[in-house]
Amino acid sequence: MALIERAFRERIVLVGVSIPPETMEETEASVDELALLVDAAGADEVARVFQRRQAPDPPTYVGKGKVEELREVAVTTDCDTVVFDNELTPAQQFNLEKLLGRTAIDRTAVILDIFAQNAHSQEGKAQVELAQLRYRLPRLRGRGRALSQQAGGMSAGGGARIGTRGPGETQLEVDRRRIVRRLHKLEAELRQIAKHRQTQRKAQRRGQFPRLAIVGYTNAGKSTLLNRLTDAEVLVEDRLFATLDATTRRLSLPGGEAVLVTDTVGFIRKLPHQLVEAFRSTLDVAVDADLLIHVVDASAPDPAGNIRAVRDVLAEIGADGVPELLAFNKSDLAPGSAKRLADVWEGSVALSAETGEGVDDLLQTIAGRLRSLMTVVEMLIPFDRGDVLAAAHRAGEVLRESASESGMHIRGRFDDATLSRFREFVVT
Repeated sequence: MALIERAFRERIVLVGVSIPPETMEETEASVDELALLVDAAGADEVARVFQRRQAPDPPTYVGKGKVEELREVAVTTDCDTVVFDNELTPAQQFNLEKLLGRTAIDRTAVILDIFAQNAHSQEGKAQVELAQLRYRLPRLRGRGRALSQQAGGMSAGGGARIGTRGPGETQLEVDRRRIVRRLHKLEAELRQIAKHRQTQRKAQRRGQFPRLAIVGYTNAGKSTLLNRLTDAEVLVEDRLFATLDATTRRLSLPGGEAVLVTDTVGFIRKLPHQLVEAFRSTLDVAVDADLLIHVVDASAPDPAGNIRAVRDVLAEIGADGVPELLAFNKSDLAPGSAKRLADVWEGSVALSAETGEGVDDLLQTIAGRLRSLMTVVEMLIPFDRGDVLAAAHRAGEVLRESASESGMHIRGRFDDATLSRFREFVVT
């Protein structure tokens, strides 16, 4: 659904092409997800067309015969747009629109459209516009006015077509040089935001709070979990990519340790590279985290596939080396599946962020995992260094404390960054 309910809903034909090593079953599952994306963008599916190929057809992706079949389906269903689950080149998109006599877009354009509808913060809007312009700029070359008119136009029903909404739509009405200037301006703005985020993270490091990042597939329940843990009051909707803006809150663990928890944008299979690049400053919170809380929808048709998709994106942004805790969510909807998955994936937790069941286990597990990442040391702190003793209590977990003739002996758990500050007081 769009943020504003429109009387007109675009009619969409979905196209899935199975190319090895992808199986037809995998292609069908991917098109099922594309149907959810199209619905989230505010349009209705009216038909599906599948094809097996050994390789994409360079001019049209699907070949001349399949284009004819698609044209017949499009006419019969009176569709507005044909959406391909596979990424189209600018030339393929242009050729398909010419042959089909209607708009042809790919999965990337649909995802960008949803992001355009859901971005609210200044940073989120800038990130989406940057991704849109990077996607659309190559599609202007050799097409000039035709694509500008298409992007600025309305559908027959009077609503904006999928792929033409958002902050970037008016940029298609101007020349390429102006678009490039806009790209550079957005990149500069986001660099400044990234520097500000880096400064914030450095300040948080000085505060010595461990940092958790909640990651996961879109609609897995990340925002619901953040709300459950911290009363963050983040928008929660049963819709793909309902929230794009990162939210950070402080959380006290069962042992009293304070941590910082940040929600992140949801991931998805075939997440457009343009979005990963544009949202890099937001996603860096996962790179800098001490522990990733990877939320998985236990009621989803393919939880293992969703886990792989999230890990692929984490690898792309350089966060694949960060310790991970799997949290199988929605045990209220699929209790058997959640328990079975938690049994199979060692060290994971089953829970319901909606009802709170299993959340205490999650918090205990988080505390245990964070402690395991810390080093146990003994320190001797002189009596006249009460500031150091207080700092040690704030920065780590003091397990034992006793007085001697030479000062205070403490035994505790501290991370590497903290230990560097207290190095002169460490005795073992």
